[in-house]
Amino acid sequence: MALEAYLLDWAQMLVRWVHLITGIAWIGSSFYFVWLDNHLEVPPKDPNPRVYGEIWSVHGGGFYHNRKFMTGPGWIPERLHWFKYEAYFTWMSGMGLLALLYWAGASTFMVDPAVMVLEPWQAVAVGAAALLGGWLIYEGLCRTDLVQSGLDFAVIGLVLLGVMAFGLGQVLGGRAAFIHIGAMIGTCMVGNVFFVIIPGQKKMVAAIAQGQEPDPIYGLRGKQRSVHNNYLTLPVLFIMISNHYPMTYSGAWNWAVLMVITVAGMLIRHFFNLKHKGIIKPWLPLTGAALLAGVAVFLYPRPHAPKGPAIVIAPERVTFANVQEIINNRCVSCHAATPSRAAFVTAPAGIKLEEAGDIKRWAGRIHEQAVIRRAMPQGNVTAITEEERALLGAWYLAGAPGK
Repeated sequence: MALEAYLLDWAQMLVRWVHLITGIAWIGSSFYFVWLDNHLEVPPKDPNPRVYGEIWSVHGGGFYHNRKFMTGPGWIPERLHWFKYEAYFTWMSGMGLLALLYWAGASTFMVDPAVMVLEPWQAVAVGAAALLGGWLIYEGLCRTDLVQSGLDFAVIGLVLLGVMAFGLGQVLGGRAAFIHIGAMIGTCMVGNVFFVIIPGQKKMVAAIAQGQEPDPIYGLRGKQRSVHNNYLTLPVLFIMISNHYPMTYSGAWNWAVLMVITVAGMLIRHFFNLKHKGIIKPWLPLTGAALLAGVAVFLYPRPHAPKGPAIVIAPERVTFANVQEIINNRCVSCHAATPSRAAFVTAPAGIKLEEAGDIKRWAGRIHEQAVIRRAMPQGNVTAITEEERALLGAWYLAGAPGK
């Protein structure tokens, strides 16, 4: 089992690396082409009347001259570069990582008995259904006239996303709910590339090759979906890193936190897209920053008040021996040099709690994650009790004595 878990760790690391590399390539090309479109200028004189716009730029010690043809130059270049594999490999590696980490370790990373008691396969089924259902809803919305109104489409889309985030948060653990929302958005984004953008471009190329005038609708639809992807990028990037910050996903209002941060990211992205066109609207990033500040204030750690009568811990029970017993029973299965839980080969975040000195060293982290944020144990897989959390809190507030 140790070898199997070790190999799984390597698989996760390599797939995560590929995901990061291809994601950078996809996001980079998305940002660049939106920037390029927004900086195009009508050429004063051009021998080709099909030229829609052009731009001169300098980079890497040379000058570049880009021109855009809405319906092609009237002929097919011998070498035509496509931008699609970045998207495909980002999605495939992301799905691989989702399967290797969350689906394979569903009992640890997806099921939270405090949210809903599920079998691992049920949690995986819910997650997979969310990906497919989210894409079908988005695609259906894109096929209505509403897509022509950018603001209305964005508002309704955000409302539906909020409903999905709330629903998943009632079934899965917060961390899993977040990552599945991110995977769902990523599926919609790659669906735009695979089902709309690339097929449209292929139809335009085929029409030109046959000496026909390509239908401009394919280019317009492709641009529309590319813009959708551009605005969804910052929210997806936040979700990719959110698993490192339990404060964002461990509370009852995690779905609202996610939506506020999503809106903040889209406002900031909108600021830069307008800025590329020479339109400066400072209120956009300021509003985004204000939303993030509001979330930070809202998430400020406050002691958890358990339901029912307050738990009173007798002073004589606040001893290190009692604390160490709780840590051994509830934490060491993961936080050990050689974890006994199959999901881990090494201690998460490098935090080991087998020795008394390590428990003292990480006392603040234990208090924050297990007592204040209640994010640990992950999904409460070791069934820590309210009384045990209260005792850990009393021990820390007493100065974390070592005796």
